[in-house]
Amino acid sequence: MAATDEPVEAGFADPTGDPLLRTRFALPARPATFVRRPRLTAHLDQALTTPLTMVNGSAGAGKTLLVADWASSLRHPVAWLTAESTDQAPGVFWAHVLQALRAAGVPVASEVGSPAEAGRVDQRTLTRLAADLEGRDHSTLVVLDEFDRVVSREIAEQLEFVLHHAGRGLRLVLVTRTEPLLPLHRYRASGEMTEIRDAELAFTPDEAHELLTRHGLDLPASAVLALVERTRGWAAGLRLCALAARQGTDPHAYLKQFEADHSAVADFLLAEVLDRQAPGTQDLLLRISVLERCCPDLVNVLTQRTDAEPILAALQRENAFVHYLGHSWYSLHPLFAEILRAHLRERFPGLEPELRSRAAQWLRRSGALPEALAQGAAADDWEFTTRAMVDDLALGQLFTGLRSDDLSALFERMGPDVRGPAPDLVRAARELAGRDVEHGLAHLHRAEEELARDGATDPAAAGLACALLEALAARLTGTPGRAERAAEQALALRPEVPGHLLDEHPELNALLLTHLGSARLWAGRFEDARTVLSTVAGRPGGAAMALPRWEALGHLALIDYLNGWLGRAEHKALAAAGQAQRYSLPQRSGAGLGTLVRAAVLIDRDELDEAQALLDEAAASHLLGEDPVEEAGRVLTRGRLLLAKGDARAALAAADAIVPAVVSSPWAEDHAAALACAAYLAQGRPESARKAVEGVADRRAACAVQAARARLATGHPEEALALLDSLPENDRPGPAVTVRATLVRAQAAHRLGDHTAAQRLLGRALLDGRRDQLRLPFLEAGPWIRPLLSTGRLRELAGGWLLPTAGRGRPAPAQPQQPAIVVEDLSAREHDVLCRLAEMRSTEEIASDLHLSVNTVKTHLKSIYRKLAVSRRGDAVRRARDARIL
Repeated sequence: MAATDEPVEAGFADPTGDPLLRTRFALPARPATFVRRPRLTAHLDQALTTPLTMVNGSAGAGKTLLVADWASSLRHPVAWLTAESTDQAPGVFWAHVLQALRAAGVPVASEVGSPAEAGRVDQRTLTRLAADLEGRDHSTLVVLDEFDRVVSREIAEQLEFVLHHAGRGLRLVLVTRTEPLLPLHRYRASGEMTEIRDAELAFTPDEAHELLTRHGLDLPASAVLALVERTRGWAAGLRLCALAARQGTDPHAYLKQFEADHSAVADFLLAEVLDRQAPGTQDLLLRISVLERCCPDLVNVLTQRTDAEPILAALQRENAFVHYLGHSWYSLHPLFAEILRAHLRERFPGLEPELRSRAAQWLRRSGALPEALAQGAAADDWEFTTRAMVDDLALGQLFTGLRSDDLSALFERMGPDVRGPAPDLVRAARELAGRDVEHGLAHLHRAEEELARDGATDPAAAGLACALLEALAARLTGTPGRAERAAEQALALRPEVPGHLLDEHPELNALLLTHLGSARLWAGRFEDARTVLSTVAGRPGGAAMALPRWEALGHLALIDYLNGWLGRAEHKALAAAGQAQRYSLPQRSGAGLGTLVRAAVLIDRDELDEAQALLDEAAASHLLGEDPVEEAGRVLTRGRLLLAKGDARAALAAADAIVPAVVSSPWAEDHAAALACAAYLAQGRPESARKAVEGVADRRAACAVQAARARLATGHPEEALALLDSLPENDRPGPAVTVRATLVRAQAAHRLGDHTAAQRLLGRALLDGRRDQLRLPFLEAGPWIRPLLSTGRLRELAGGWLLPTAGRGRPAPAQPQQPAIVVEDLSAREHDVLCRLAEMRSTEEIASDLHLSVNTVKTHLKSIYRKLAVSRRGDAVRRARDARIL
């Protein structure tokens, strides 16, 4: 508390003869809209245990009201003094300090006396004051508000003397905009200082919401958060915005769209910050307002002077809304910068574009290309900006990296009147990134024509850009030969490009190789595709390489899947998902091949609900004009899921779907034929099945297996076996193919009456299928298999993964207890989710651990609840334990 109601003694004056004004010793009153902030008052409580406390923040940060509110809640008296610029004379300053103690009801020993001269204070007065304070039972709290106005080094030394010798008897709180001249480093090093600085003074969204509510404004959380972000939690800015918003008819719209340069916020900052600076410093602030961040060298370029470093440091020390970012870089408070830019346009019309162009050139030379591009675009200097993109090999960043969306939006403002090879290359990249092949190729061809006659742009860099875009166009149109030519062009140009640029932009070559690998995959050249894709997938490079790695892993997963290696395919697909989650790849990238491959693997495991969830996820992010590899993967996977669910007619429609491409893909045709064959067999039309796959039976093992199934269905087991025996020796498919082939052989043996061979072959298929949980091939095999699986060794091999048991991986007990109701067996993935559910993990944690999306985990949980006949997590875990599933 502070005894502020007692009047100053009549006739009491400072050494100059001026009266001591009572208002300087009174705690400032808190307005009705004041918001108490317990987190800060709790921090201030430490001031009672340390000799020195500093509350240091910018103008309008809420320092004074915070300390006043805290001081008013204390049980001990608080001596409060609001400093003024007239307090530079030691005698005047100490006269006011002594009066602050008396006004608070803190007795001051008569021997301390009082300064008699304005310009000096007797050392004995300071010594006696320190001794008087040190000898007391309780500490005396002194708050010096607006201490930044006291700039006298002599006063600072005297204050340090009293603070040091008063010991535990004095607790000093300085409320200031600048660092005081006291030896703060000593107090910090010894842990004897409490500090609250600008960042901590900033209002949190919850505190801002309460402040706005006290001003009669009820805003949604999103609007409050946006306002806090724009003001950076600056207290005065929030209050001024709230007051202005109350005057309008739509406060929400005002706070969302208010123009800072035409508001009370602007008046406050111009008066309290800009106008306090010297003319040269004002000019510097106006010029750097065009920058997101600045360093002394860059500021010197814009101001054409050489003293930026000490000026920036001083502004930062003064809390003049200049923030130090580290490593000699600074930034302006965004609202202050916005207001300064408006002031710059009024005071110096036409200067802003010149400043931005100068900044862009300096930033590019310094290696800060993203900022250089932003400044060039803001200056409408599109020739510079597009040439920087092309000549610095940054064009690949329109496709990948954390700023791809920002770059695309930046060039969206470039008008059609901007012409030249570099602008057209950037336009082509933007169009192709959005899968608009027609317009992208039009811009690309015009750029190539212009390059043939225009030498302004670096020919090697522009040639690499053309090669990248040609390769992407080849991938999107399904033209493998075009992709090969683009790769050859890039290979020939690489020696002509500076090595450091290639090292700085690894994404350019990675994207080109990814497009080449996709085109080779489409052509059916799996091993050639694997070679280039593996190079990309195995290369480090952080966020810039995330998209190429993600795509390469997805394509490699598809190659493994098409070859029948489900385990390898799933591993790569999950690695691709990890890339997407780790680097938060943009939604416009789509769900990717990895998601489709994971769905296809789940179909072979007969985990159809999970597969459907992944296909739905892929469909939600499906891009129009996707490349034919992904489109074919999407169509065929959906067809296989429809067939597995029993909808053979829809599966046939999927098999007949045409994937647009200039060149047809042999594997896409083969797998479409195999899908059609399987659908006809499911309809009981073996002759149609035989005809569907007849033309491709000798091209791929999977097709030969389907053709053999069709021959079996038409009653020709010998022909089925002959087809399987004629498979080329160099074709080494994985279990997804070999298990089906073994099942065909087993069925043929069964048809021919060789039951021993049928059992042996079925046992081999079970062993081979168990590792990857390949259930679907056994379900497709037909009813002949069921009696064989119900007896002896075959039942043991099928138990725990193909045939239902009381618990996953456990044989049924000899004397089964009364089980809890389980509607249907859980899938392997559902069991994984359930195990983590039992560990009390959240949905997000389960998703991260299993490399799944949160939506996929939610789908699993719904399926688990349905199968266990429960509706809550805890009930699911209990039911699973009762049923011995856990």
